[in-house]
Amino acid sequence: MSQQAINPHDAYQEPPATVGRPSRFPPYVSLVERLWYYLLRAGNALTLLFLVLPVLVMVPLSFSDSTFLAYPIPAYSLRWYHNLFNSDEWMSAARNSFIIAPLATLLATILGTLAATGLNQVQFRGKAILMAVLMSPMIVPVIVVGVGMYLCFAPLGLAGTYLGMVLAHAALGAPFVVTTVLATLRGFNQNLVRASLSLGAGPLETFFRVTLPVIAPGVISGALFAFATSFDDVIVTLFLAGPGQATLPRQMFTGIRENISPTIAALATILIVFSTCLLLVLEWLRGRGAKRNAT
Repeated sequence: MSQQAINPHDAYQEPPATVGRPSRFPPYVSLVERLWYYLLRAGNALTLLFLVLPVLVMVPLSFSDSTFLAYPIPAYSLRWYHNLFNSDEWMSAARNSFIIAPLATLLATILGTLAATGLNQVQFRGKAILMAVLMSPMIVPVIVVGVGMYLCFAPLGLAGTYLGMVLAHAALGAPFVVTTVLATLRGFNQNLVRASLSLGAGPLETFFRVTLPVIAPGVISGALFAFATSFDDVIVTLFLAGPGQATLPRQMFTGIRENISPTIAALATILIVFSTCLLLVLEWLRGRGAKRNAT
């Protein structure tokens, strides 16, 4: 009786393909757990809608032809955008914002990156106290920070100047840079620095050619947070800005206090789009940093 040779590949049979759409849940998930999953997602969606809806309400009002911020909208027009871009007060405030915020962001990014790099590399007594001091602008109420900066800058002649505004906003934004860069440095491989130093590179060259490219997503994320903090600040600006340093948030505050104009709705719509772009950039940087840490 002859025996037929058996091919080991013939003994394996592929499992049958799943018919239809695959299930979202594993088979061991109970009905209560599935209901809780959908209830949690519905609650998250309602919470997000509750937070975003008051902001989105301003968008249709910016295209209203009426001189009042009210629904229903009688007619649609771009008159308030035209008024915004042809107003000397609003354009002066926008120019001040785009002068102060980038300079403050640059200063906060440089100082925050250097501080985070130094704090990550050394251990010394009083490090926790120093960290608390650096983080204090994020914790202390902004009005207290504004009063303190005014009392500090006024005797030095910095109140009512662009330099004082840049320094104050840099102090507000630096803690965000320190936080994000420190979080990025926790996953940084210090062997790269040692290898660069052993190959003859100096500390400065090592930082710019090895450390900085790796922590760049954290640095850019902190810079974006610092820019948003400076661009949106109104409390410190009320204390330090002179008549010629009025920024967009201060101009909006003044406009709301005196007369609620639909021009504010037009500016708010532009700022919503601008803030959304910043958030998308931050999310892209977060994903890029996660992929780099995974590899």
